[in-house]
Amino acid sequence: MLEEKLLPFIHRFEEINRLLCEPTITNDIAKMTALSKEQSDMEDIVEASRQYIGMLQTIRENKAMLDDPELGELAKEELKEVEAALPEVEQTIKHLLVPKDPNDERNIYLEMRAGTGGDEASLFVGNLFNTYMRYADVRGWRVEVISSSESDAGGYKEIVALIKGDKVYSRLKYEGGTHRVQRVPATESQGRVHTSAITVAILPEVDDIEIEINATDLKIDVMRSSGNGGQSVNTTDSAVRITHLPTGIVVVNQDGKSQHKNKDAAMKVLKARLYEMQMQEQLESEGAARKEQVGSGDRSARIRTYNYPQNRITDHRIGLTLYRLDEIMSGGLLDELVDPAHAYFQAQLMSASGL
Repeated sequence: MLEEKLLPFIHRFEEINRLLCEPTITNDIAKMTALSKEQSDMEDIVEASRQYIGMLQTIRENKAMLDDPELGELAKEELKEVEAALPEVEQTIKHLLVPKDPNDERNIYLEMRAGTGGDEASLFVGNLFNTYMRYADVRGWRVEVISSSESDAGGYKEIVALIKGDKVYSRLKYEGGTHRVQRVPATESQGRVHTSAITVAILPEVDDIEIEINATDLKIDVMRSSGNGGQSVNTTDSAVRITHLPTGIVVVNQDGKSQHKNKDAAMKVLKARLYEMQMQEQLESEGAARKEQVGSGDRSARIRTYNYPQNRITDHRIGLTLYRLDEIMSGGLLDELVDPAHAYFQAQLMSASGL
């Protein structure tokens, strides 16, 4: 029964309250901090649990009074009201019981690359990047472009940005994968629709202590910056390319004027990629079902199609089609895609947890 699953949370919460009053704990900053955080993390589930158990108790009490000649009608009315409200509280609890993603509170590195389609793919990288930037602005997030490679036709061959703010990873973690665009290129004289594709990766920003890299595993090259960048480009050897020899991962950064800053930025992106690789390996070991439940962000998986002639956008993972592509690409309505994806994968996780 759900009630039996909830009692340990309440008991632990009450135990923490007692522990936080003990002198041995109040004099130990580390223990007090750890217990306070555990208490804070449990508040929502404990509050909902107490409400749920209280409602069950009310239902039992009212059922016992149904045959009472004086209180039976009142009991019947209250029973009807509480039983109607119970499923919503139960659903809230099930959501709270799903294990939290440890990365949900993190900032992210957004990596976008043009795939098939040449110039059209690069242009769409620019289009979708602007959508994410407007969405970030709506949510009050800060965006810092780490590196970029512009296309001659416009847009980007690739771009990497650090997005900071409240629960950025939580909101954007299901954006990773292949995004396909169907539209008539500006250079197409016959009006034919072309299909192009780009890849998006959402990498959690990690602390230095979480990913250790041996200096002997790195090959670091410095070179002159190239591409658009103002008067300082091609005047100093400020661009940095870091190759992680064991994995073959290569990170290039040339956007900053300082070689030191470019190296620091490249190292942070490298650590984020290595962390993502660890997450993917863990998902692989847990099997295909687990990958489906968490929306693994595999860049080879096609997640959406953006059809401009029909003003249509389709999320293939969840079977959602909307005919408001122009409005969604403005960034303000991106939640119309983000929220259903969250609901879908949350349901998958709840089912896997036996809830």
